[in-house]
Amino acid sequence: MDAFYATIIEDVKNIVSANEFKFEERAHMQHEQTLMVAKDKIVEVMLCLRDKHKFEFMMDLCGVDWPEREKRFDVVYHLLCPKSNRRLRVKCEVGEKESIPSIMRVWKTADWFEREAWDMYGIEFAGHPDLRRILTHNEFKGHPLRKDYAADHNQAMQGEGLENIFEKDRERLMKKYNHEDLMWINIGPAHPATHGTLRFMSVIDGGERIKEMDVEIGYLHRCFEKMCENHNYNQIIPYTDRLNYCSAPMNNSAFCETVEKLIGIKVPERAQMMRMIIDELSRIMDHYVCIGANLVDLGAITGFFYLFEERELIYALFEKLCGARLTVSLMRIGGMGFEVPEGWLEECSRVIDKIEKRHAEIESLVTTNRIFVQRTKGSGILPKDLAVQYGYTGPCLRATGYEYDIRKEEPYWFYDQVKFDVPVGVHGDTYDRYLVRMEEVRQSIKILRWCLANMPGGPINVPDKNIVLPSKKDVYGNIEGLMNHFMLIIKGVQPPKGEVYHRSEAANGELGFYVISDGSGTPYRVKCRPPCFALLSGFPEMVRGNFLADAVAALGSINIIAGELDR
Repeated sequence: MDAFYATIIEDVKNIVSANEFKFEERAHMQHEQTLMVAKDKIVEVMLCLRDKHKFEFMMDLCGVDWPEREKRFDVVYHLLCPKSNRRLRVKCEVGEKESIPSIMRVWKTADWFEREAWDMYGIEFAGHPDLRRILTHNEFKGHPLRKDYAADHNQAMQGEGLENIFEKDRERLMKKYNHEDLMWINIGPAHPATHGTLRFMSVIDGGERIKEMDVEIGYLHRCFEKMCENHNYNQIIPYTDRLNYCSAPMNNSAFCETVEKLIGIKVPERAQMMRMIIDELSRIMDHYVCIGANLVDLGAITGFFYLFEERELIYALFEKLCGARLTVSLMRIGGMGFEVPEGWLEECSRVIDKIEKRHAEIESLVTTNRIFVQRTKGSGILPKDLAVQYGYTGPCLRATGYEYDIRKEEPYWFYDQVKFDVPVGVHGDTYDRYLVRMEEVRQSIKILRWCLANMPGGPINVPDKNIVLPSKKDVYGNIEGLMNHFMLIIKGVQPPKGEVYHRSEAANGELGFYVISDGSGTPYRVKCRPPCFALLSGFPEMVRGNFLADAVAALGSINIIAGELDR
């Protein structure tokens, strides 16, 4: 056994009795070690893991329903120790009428994750100060991710008593203040800065400084994870497109890579390089949406037009590759859906040259712009320690000065072979988040040029007829190809029984998928760890004490994409 995990076991033995924990080690699968502990000891175990073993980040928390089991639910935590690049899964069994202690005192990000597990499954977290619905509306009955909840049982909100809801929100936020001169302000969802998908409730003083803020989400929740349980693995790929639709292919590749890890296969080198190129083009697109939309929120529309023109060039590349532009479904489990057409790589190189030139123009237009600097520098600050507490990843974490990028620390594909820098900020303010994204675009350009210069030949799919659909020539030309196609479409890819958590460095940070397979063609459980969820949970801390107008600038800088946030 790995010495690192052996030390953890010894320390856990001092907290719980021998029959209250179990350790599962999977030597063949990196980062898939699981520690199962009694629920009553979860806080003590987590404090030990955080303080002694430096698992600084709680990346994800979710529920799993096992209705035939005596203890019906699993509560599953995914932890990260950046110092040693180790990950650990911690599980607790919880009965239907039992509760499990909240770990909010260990990680602040547990607040929203525990609310989600209660909303979706009805799992009670003892000691949570505000256990209320987060993704479904306040009139919703039941818990949609339970196995006995019908997938087609939709519940539309009637809107009865909305006046009451607003009044309750006002009372909840203002109860700690007795000053008469404080004002409760509702912003959104029908507000230009919230894009119809977010709602903010603020308590401000006479100088328009924020004393308290709360966030309401769920306006775009479509129960992605429930849909995954009712479709085969390849059918899920178009649903992943609709998570972060500003960089859709990154969701495709992260999900496919997760299932491939579960099966135990690695796609051919050419497919890996294609995924890498498509992901970096998507990263540029995503950063340009963030920067361009942020500029519009601040009243500067010229930069928005400049940046979206470059996005159109990338959309045109995707269209030539697969026929779609926004939601592309480019990847397949086992490889790629499409080979690059003739001349596509050369055109991609020309597009990169144009983006680099336009990027320099945006730099001169925005970076030293006096109004932009005054609106963003020194506002929307979230210190490094709080960013870690809230599970921040990606550009928003790096803007605080914390250097962590999965492509460097846990490299996949060819990221360990290409030289690129990881930009970091200093203050963790709105301006630093802008600068980090601008520099990341330059690094993506560098990575793309290396990929284009080193594109390998060969196949784009694994040679396994149980995973990859046969070519049209085989389907129409021989009975074996036709039968193979028929069986894969009907039954789907069938990974072995097991569970896996896989992560990638998406544009907004760590995008993770936790998949449980029961051996059939449809997953038993899929949990998406969306970077936006953790980012927005820390937003009230980020803007407390700021002017209300600065909160709008800060919101644009963390790039909340509602499809990913709500799933």
